[in-house]
Amino acid sequence: MKEFTPVKEGKVREVYDNGDSLIIVATDRISAFDVILKNQITKKGAILTQMSKFWFDYTKDVVPNHMMSTDVKDMPEFFQNERFDGNSMMCRKLEMLPIECIVRGYITGSGWASYRETGKVCGITLPEGLKESQQLPEPIYTPSTKAEIGLHDENISFEQSVEVLEKLYPGKGRAYAEKIKDATIALYKKCAEYALSKGIIIADTKFEFGLDENGNIVLGDEMLTPDSSRFWPLEGYEAGKGQPSFDKQFVRDWLKANPDNDNLLPEEVVTKTVDKYKEAFALLTGKDFE
Repeated sequence: MKEFTPVKEGKVREVYDNGDSLIIVATDRISAFDVILKNQITKKGAILTQMSKFWFDYTKDVVPNHMMSTDVKDMPEFFQNERFDGNSMMCRKLEMLPIECIVRGYITGSGWASYRETGKVCGITLPEGLKESQQLPEPIYTPSTKAEIGLHDENISFEQSVEVLEKLYPGKGRAYAEKIKDATIALYKKCAEYALSKGIIIADTKFEFGLDENGNIVLGDEMLTPDSSRFWPLEGYEAGKGQPSFDKQFVRDWLKANPDNDNLLPEEVVTKTVDKYKEAFALLTGKDFE
């Protein structure tokens, strides 16, 4: 049997080269504030993978994506065991663009802090008098650079994203920047409307895109998981305050409240986190996570 070792390892994902495809494995690791915590969140990787699969299937008419299969039977023998079952996705190879495509439909988190100080979020002027957690008149696109592990992503303007891409792809930077911005907004609008019908508000999220062998824009990485998005329950939602969350915000809040945490979560925080992930999965897909 051919042995595989990751060619790339991120905070949560491991990427394996399978010749003409990649196999992306979502581990049970969890990160917050760009740091990998010492805990494992049981089944988290499988929940993330199956949730991404759901969204990739739902949006393939909006923009093509890199997913080929999540069935380990379609993968080499090395992956056909319990360690990889459910949390692995075989994907098309893409040349990933170095932009995190962030879209915000509600004002919260760092965006809310920035708005209170300047009336702007990532350089975009917003209407006066917005409340915390309020829905924005229209979703806004606030790209950032992709940082290496341990470094923080840096918010940039749309024009700066054009410059970044123009350096890599002379003569095509603006076209690529506009395409990924338009795709980001279109994906968010379709999915946020669907999620709302299932009782979940998608406050903000991020997408990543790459180029296929013909230079076409293709959606890659993960999609609308609790790791890459802020999910709020619609029930009880009220602008003017922070919202309870289905995502890593629970972990972030505990870490902030316990600065001497040594990057280790108590067991009750781990359990509540995975329960939140499962609840979000069930609400969105209509199926309990097995």
